[in-house]
Amino acid sequence: MEKGCQVQIKNQVLPIIEKNGYDRAMLIQILHDTQEKIGYLPQDVQQIIADELHMPLAEVYSVVSFYARFTTVPRGKHCISLCMGTACYVKGAEQLLERLERLLGISSGQTTNDGQFTLESCRCVGACGLAPVMSVDEHVFGNLKPDMVDGIIAQFSTEEQTL
Repeated sequence: MEKGCQVQIKNQVLPIIEKNGYDRAMLIQILHDTQEKIGYLPQDVQQIIADELHMPLAEVYSVVSFYARFTTVPRGKHCISLCMGTACYVKGAEQLLERLERLLGISSGQTTNDGQFTLESCRCVGACGLAPVMSVDEHVFGNLKPDMVDGIIAQFSTEEQTL
């Protein structure tokens, strides 16, 4: 990371740490707030947090890598989460995943080159009665068939163009 970028990132992270009283017990909250601000938690950001909280980088990284909500790589503007739990899988989630991967040109766990979409698969979203289910950001779509996926993704693609 360039020196100017590092200073800019540090200037974004320090107020978050200060707001939490430089308290190591607030590490998860600091990480959450930092990820909300920056979008992800690369090693440089983790190092700033570790330094400011006077703790080893390995300890910060162990928390980041343990919790699925944290990411060390940039995510897309829209996060697509496809449920692969038992009910969804039995009702065709695998075909939905294949369709999404073809449509977006990425595999699960990746982000499109234009930064618009991140595709993830998850174990359960708690909507088994609507299986198969996927969410795009906070929008939940149920009783899906593969031919419905293109239209749903198009809604979020065109949303960008109309703003």
